[in-house]
Amino acid sequence: MTVSDRGQIVIPAQARRDFGIEVGDRLLVFGDLLHGLALARADDVIARHPGVGAIFAGGPTDAD
Repeated sequence: MTVSDRGQIVIPAQARRDFGIEVGDRLLVFGDLLHGLALARADDVIARHPGVGAIFAGGPTDAD
């Protein structure tokens, strides 16, 4: 993937198909300075760890 001048990335179509990522899905970005970045579908994380849903209770935010 290539990062655009606006900081955007495009997830390749095959990866979206393989991981069931669809238009409108919310993704979480996890970061670790030693290991890098990881993406996860927010709904999957909340389903597996219901307590974290409270973190997102205010809805998505746009950091632009």
